[in-house]
Amino acid sequence: MGLFDRFKKKEPPPKEELQEEEETRIYSGMRVEVTTLENRLLFGGKLMSPWNGQAELYQFSQDLNSGDLPSADAPSGEAPSEEPEPVRVLIRGYNDRTRKAVYMEGSISPLPKHIWHVEDLVICKENNDRAFFRLDTNVDAAFTPFGGFGSREEHPCRLVNISIGGACIGTPYVFHDGDKLLLKVKLLEDRDTSIVFCQVLRIIEKGGGNFEYGCRFLELNETDQEKISQNIFAAQLKNRGTS
Repeated sequence: MGLFDRFKKKEPPPKEELQEEEETRIYSGMRVEVTTLENRLLFGGKLMSPWNGQAELYQFSQDLNSGDLPSADAPSGEAPSEEPEPVRVLIRGYNDRTRKAVYMEGSISPLPKHIWHVEDLVICKENNDRAFFRLDTNVDAAFTPFGGFGSREEHPCRLVNISIGGACIGTPYVFHDGDKLLLKVKLLEDRDTSIVFCQVLRIIEKGGGNFEYGCRFLELNETDQEKISQNIFAAQLKNRGTS
C-alpha cells in the first residue's frame, strides 16, 4: 500500500443503498398486517423505525394463528427457554404519503409487551393494489356526509367489507370521488361502535340506484387503529368458529 493510499477517503455507501434506506424510513408509523409466507393472517399492528433492514412491530390485535408464532414468555412455573428462532413473514400496509400498497418481507422475533423485532426487512413491491386483508361483513352501518352543500344528517348503509385501512359501503346516496364521510359501524354485539373519518376512493354503480363506495380511513390515532384492528380480528375469529 502506498503512502497516499492510507489517506484516501473511504468510499461512501452506494447511492442506491442510501436511497433505499431513505425510502424505507417513510414507512415508519404505517398500519400493517402480518401474514405467514403462505398468506395466513397473523396479526395487525404498526411498523416503527424501519432502518438498515431492521424495525419494530407494535402488535394491535390478538394472534389469529398463534401456532405459527414463537412466544417471548415461558409457560408458568418454567424457566425461560433459549431464544426462539425468528419467523419469516410477509408485512403489508398502505402508505398514506404515496397512496400505494406496500409489500415487505422480514423475520420477526418476539419482545415483551406485544412488540416484535424485525430483521432482514426488504421491500418487495409498492403498487396500487389493496394491501389489507378485507373481512366480508354485510352488516348494518351508518354514515354522515361531510363537505359540499348537503345536510349533515346520518344515513343508513350496508357495510360490505372492512380492513384496518378502509371499508366498502353500499348505499343509494350519491358520493363523488374524494368526498368525505363519518362512518359508524358495530362489527360485533359485544364490541364498541367504531366511528371513523373516511374518504371515497372508488365508486361502483350496482344498478337500481344503488352504489358501493371503497373508502380509506383518515386521521386515525393509535387508539382508533388498535380498536378497529381488534374488532376486525375478533369478528374473523368468530367467523372461523362458526364456519
